[in-house]
Formats: sequence, structure tokens, C-alpha cells
Amino acid sequence: MTDESGKHYEVAVIGGGAAGLNGALLLSRARRSVVVIDSGEPRNAPATGVHGLLGREGVPPGELLESGREEVRDYGGHVVSGEVVAVTRDGEEFVLDLGDGRSVRALRLLVTTGLVDELPEVAGLRERWGADVVHCPYCHGWEVRDRTVGVLATGPMSVHQALLFRQWSFDVKFFSHNLRTPTGEEAERLAARGIQVVDGAVESLEVGEQGITGVRLVDGTVVGREVLAIAPRMTARAAFLAELGLRAVEHPSGIGEYVPAEGTGATEVEGVWVAGNVTDPSAQVGPAAAAGATAAARINADLVEEETARAVTARRDPFSAESEARGCEAVLGERRHGL
Repeated sequence: MTDESGKHYEVAVIGGGAAGLNGALLLSRARRSVVVIDSGEPRNAPATGVHGLLGREGVPPGELLESGREEVRDYGGHVVSGEVVAVTRDGEEFVLDLGDGRSVRALRLLVTTGLVDELPEVAGLRERWGADVVHCPYCHGWEVRDRTVGVLATGPMSVHQALLFRQWSFDVKFFSHNLRTPTGEEAERLAARGIQVVDGAVESLEVGEQGITGVRLVDGTVVGREVLAIAPRMTARAAFLAELGLRAVEHPSGIGEYVPAEGTGATEVEGVWVAGNVTDPSAQVGPAAAAGATAAARINADLVEEETARAVTARRDPFSAESEARGCEAVLGERRHGL
């Protein structure tokens, strides 16, 4: 870890996952001075592999991120360890305060800090998270195919989740847990897919040497299962943006909180873009990386427009054009070297 305290960059990327690193890669290739600040707590750390990513199918998450960090560095980008705890504006710049007392300055921000999965309080569940307690059928469905699957009702998307997992398993049971038992159209849809509803709160998981063997209800009943799917509440990691007036809000689907943004990643705060799970909770690695690149391209275009406007202004004033141009080049040179 190098000391980045007090350094000025054109763009600071907060979060070093797929979205952040891909955005930093594009910006570095655009000859922007970029720093990626990463706390080292990726959401997919418990997973054994990344899936649905063309050309890198099954790659371990840590290996993918290390490759990304090296690629960013190869183009002159900086990648540092640290946690941003607060962001404030000072004139044209943002000041990023890190938890260890350091600070970094940047003209633009790309926030890609992801989210936190809030898991249900069921004994044994947390310990199996990422193994045979799963959430996304497109991320884990193939790995648990043809095994007996239980879907734990946790929110408004749980019935939909059960219907999806039926694509990969011949035997899916829906545990209503602490929510109401599905009725009406929901019950009809589950029945049509051959999904049995199990009433009663779930107390714990039964775990053997090879993993989950069953789901125990509070009344003592054990229902044999090999896999448990859940839909955790997802909360954006965005508290450090509060002083800018940017806060996470409830997602329209009811699955948790997110930071709203335009399709390009631009937020309501000028100069701040977001990408990945912090604004799109359901995005897998591929779409998150793509969103990082999209936001990065818009950030670069925004900086180009600002630089061009200044150059036009300087050109119109013959007495200051030469000095303004020299000053502009000097500033750009310093920023590209992170000075």
C-alpha cells in the first residue's frame, strides 16, 4: 500500500469489484489519472467461481479481481487498499476521507461499492452461505442441478425465485417461513410447476458431512433438502455519500436499498456516477462490469467537455490564451501522474 494522502486525481473509483475495475481500466486507457480505492470485501468472496461471464466461466472471484487490478496498473491506474468513510466537496474537487486518516482528491467519482446481503436469522444458514445456501439461479443453478432444493420465503421475490429454481431441479419446496402462505394466483403458479408449499417457520438447517441434509421447522419437523435458496435483503454500501446529499433509497421491487441513477450511471449529484450492485442489486458480474465501462465513458466525455469549454474561453481572450493553455497542460500532466 502506497501513501496516496493528499494526491489529486481526475477520477476516484470507490470500490474495486468488476464494475469499478472495468471502469478504471477504460479511464486509464483514456489517459486519465485514476485511483481505485478498495476495502477488500467483495460480495462474491464466498463463491468458488464466477459464472455467466464469457471467456472466464468458473474463474475464482479473487483471481478475476487480481487480473483486473494488474490490467488497471498496466495502463497507469493506481489501485490502493482502504475504506472511504466520508466524501465532501471542496470547490471543484471531491475530498475522500479514508478510515486510516488518509485523504484523496478527485474531480469526478465513480462509486462501485456494491451491497451487503442481509441474511435471515436461521441457525446454520450463514455458515453454508455461498456453498449450498444460494440465491441466484443463474449464478448457482447449474451447480445445484437435479438436487433437492428448498426456497425460503424472505420477501416479495421469493415465489418468483422458486419458479426459477424449478428449471434446474425436479424437486423444489417452498418454505413460507415467517411470511404468509401463498394464496390465489401465487399458489396456483407454484402448484402448476409442481412446487409444494411447506407452512411453518424455519428454525435451523440440518447439516451432515457433505452439506445440508434438511430443513428443521420450529415444530421439530425436518424436511429433507440438499440446497436452500434465499433472497436476502440487499443494502447498498453508500453511507459515506451522505454529506453530498446522496443516499440509498428503497428499491421499487422491495428487495432492499439502492442508489438511483440514470442509464449512464449519473446520479442527482453533479460529478458522481454509480455502477454495479450499488445501483443495480440484481446485476451479475458481466452486467456490472459493462455498467462500469458505460459510466467511465460518460465521465471521460464529461471531463472532455469541461476541458474544451475552458480552452474555448481561453482562445477567445488573446491576452490570456497562451498562459491559460500552458496552465491547462500543466494541470493535466499533474493529474495524469497523480500529483
